[in-house]
This record gives sequence, structure tokens and C-alpha cells, in this order.
Amino acid sequence: MGILTVGTKTILQVALDFVDESRALKAAEEAYAGGADWIEAGTPLIKAEGLNIVRTLKQRFPKATIVADLKTLDAGRIEVECAAKAGAGVVNILAFAPDSTILEAIDAGRKYGALVSVDLIGHPDPKTRAQEAQELGADLVNVHCPIDLQMRGLVKHFVVVDASQPVDDVVRAVTEAISDFYRDKAGGELKASYEQR
Repeated sequence: MGILTVGTKTILQVALDFVDESRALKAAEEAYAGGADWIEAGTPLIKAEGLNIVRTLKQRFPKATIVADLKTLDAGRIEVECAAKAGAGVVNILAFAPDSTILEAIDAGRKYGALVSVDLIGHPDPKTRAQEAQELGADLVNVHCPIDLQMRGLVKHFVVVDASQPVDDVVRAVTEAISDFYRDKAGGELKASYEQR
């Protein structure tokens, strides 16, 4: 779960990191009824159920933004196109992906109406890569800890930074997120985020 600030609006995002559709849909229904704005088809769910889960979520929750956490490393254009056509409004690409993959993803996102979020998970130099993602034209830069750390109760952290902000603001937001991430050993609170558009 993450709390994001988009302009002046606060967005509640819920990640469905399940491996079966029935559990995911039950959680999504409860989250949406409780006020969730963005519903994330998590990587385990997409791997288990395919992009049909994105279609199902969009059909059931047409007013929600559906996030496809694909963690794309290659074939950025194809993967973003497929996810957008299935109903995703946001698609996650890994920061480890080559610039060409990120650029292809961004082009497809613009063509098919999906925001592209570059996920800094595990990147050795997140501040520099966040700036590079911004320069490439990414819509969002995502900083969060791996679910494996969350499962061990070490940290909970999720930040999305608006890549349209001035370079210094993006770097400052990522630096603060990373500092908080490493300081936050008890699970702490979720941090605010920023988005373009």
C-alpha cells in the first residue's frame, strides 16, 4: 500500500501481490470500497494470472487507475502497449533496463495513454538513475523496498517522484526517500510522492 500526492490530490495505491485471482479480487474490492484510487496488479499476480488480471481489474474498477507492475527490463514498447491495451494506466519499468528500453516504453506509454514509472528497486546508484530517467522523459520515478525485505519486517517504503519536476527537486526527493528508507528499520510510515499530468 502506498500514499501518493498527485498535484494537490492524495492517492491511495494498493498492491495486489497475490498469486491467485480470487484472493486478489477480494482484496481489491475491499481496498476500493475503502477508498483506494490506484490498484496495482503486482508482479507475482501478473506472472500467475497474466495480463488478463489487468483486464479484469479495469472491468471491475473502471474509475480506478490500474498499475501493472511488470518490472520490465527488455521489450519496453511491447510490454507497455500490451499492459495499456489491457487497461493499465501506469506501467513499471526497472531502472536497470537499458535507456533504449525505457525510451521505447515511454513512447508506447504516450501512444497508448499509460504513464511509465521507472522503478529504482535495488539500483546501486538511485540518485543518478532517477535523474537519467527524468532526462529520458519518464512520467514517474518509483522508490520502494523489495517485498522480501517487507516480508521480513525490515522496512516498508514506497515513494513516487514526478519526473517532470526540476532536476534538483527530483534528486532531492530521491535522496530523501533513500535516506528515509535506510533509516526506517521498523516499518515506518509511507512517504508522499509526486506525479506529472
